[in-house]
Amino acid sequence: MSIQRKYIFYGSMGVLFMGGGLILFANEGFSAQKPKEQTQLHEEIAQTQSSVVQETVSPSPSQEPQPLPISIERGTVKHIGGADRPGQIVSHLFDIVSVPSPKGAAFRPDGEELWVTMLLNKKRGVAVFDAKTGQKIKDINLQDGGGVEVIFSQDGKFVYVSQMETAQVFEIDAQTKEITRVLDTRSSWTKVLELSKDGKTLFASNWVGDNVSEFDLETGGLLRTISTVDTPRGLYATRDGKNLYVAGFENGDIQKVDLRTGKGKVIFTSGGAMRHIAGDEDKGVLYISDMGKGVVWKVALADDSVTEFAKTDINTNTIALSPDKKVLFVSCRGKNATEENYYIPGAEWGSVLLFDTESGNMLDAIVGGNQPTALDVSRDGALLAFSDFLDNRIQIYQVPSYEVLQAGNGGRSNVYKAELKK
Repeated sequence: MSIQRKYIFYGSMGVLFMGGGLILFANEGFSAQKPKEQTQLHEEIAQTQSSVVQETVSPSPSQEPQPLPISIERGTVKHIGGADRPGQIVSHLFDIVSVPSPKGAAFRPDGEELWVTMLLNKKRGVAVFDAKTGQKIKDINLQDGGGVEVIFSQDGKFVYVSQMETAQVFEIDAQTKEITRVLDTRSSWTKVLELSKDGKTLFASNWVGDNVSEFDLETGGLLRTISTVDTPRGLYATRDGKNLYVAGFENGDIQKVDLRTGKGKVIFTSGGAMRHIAGDEDKGVLYISDMGKGVVWKVALADDSVTEFAKTDINTNTIALSPDKKVLFVSCRGKNATEENYYIPGAEWGSVLLFDTESGNMLDAIVGGNQPTALDVSRDGALLAFSDFLDNRIQIYQVPSYEVLQAGNGGRSNVYKAELKK
């Protein structure tokens, strides 16, 4: 196992040694340069896991992407008008602010609520908002720890949230907003969650543990841990229940695991940093974001061949498909402050890009804030939510039909790049 890049990227946080102490800072980063090897990194990080639960407040940018007429309420900034840039097809609705380090986001299946995780946040690991107004419904304390990723069960009755610092998964009743079970991965720095298509099994990738934990949701028991490539992140379980695809961040690996045997094989290596997976099994394809290469890859499930789907902006991040699978949404964090420093705002804004999955053409583009990270699309396809991680903010957009997007001549795709520089 390579220690070098893990020194930079561990568990959605950076690792920095200053004055003999270990300092952890939020969010993943990618750097072309690797620092010197730290042979005792696992042990030092393990010693910090139980204590790293302090409130994280990210730096604010020196300026906003654009001046907006707003009315401010507690925890919410409502947009009144004037935010959409000329030629933009998707429409900005409102922002939700004062959300420290928003890492993951998910719409409730009925589209009425938006659940947002907050990384390494002691007071509230998850916040629930009204998806139509941005009003806060409830803060949920995850036993004095933060949240990383969040997913809903297919029926919308339960929510699953990963917690990095304790390597646990919280099951929450979506109606009462109360924790019902806590699942122990028995690993280290848990990240992405994936449900089997029948809803009976939960998979959790463990960034430091280099494995995936598999749970039986009927009993809550840990069935096994599956060894993976270095630094596993994104997951995709096929609907036939036979295979699990794993995105490896360390070397840009795509791994296919046979769930009958637990054995995996690497089907592709980019040398970048694979991050997130979205799938369309009706078309027989997976889309995988590569943070190191600035592209989205396309995997043909029939033969596991891999081709480049689309080039993106710098630091490709979370991806999501529209419900009809015709549009792929991609968040890009943008250029880092320096080659190694990604935990303060950089010289460019991030972006959110919309691609036509049939042609690979860009349908529209949004100039985001500092480090767009979390991203989700409502199940009716009408709402898009993404976070500006270093701005402590969630942006909500209205998304028109595919036909409107397709007829929009690329929206702002030909002009937005000139606006990324601050």
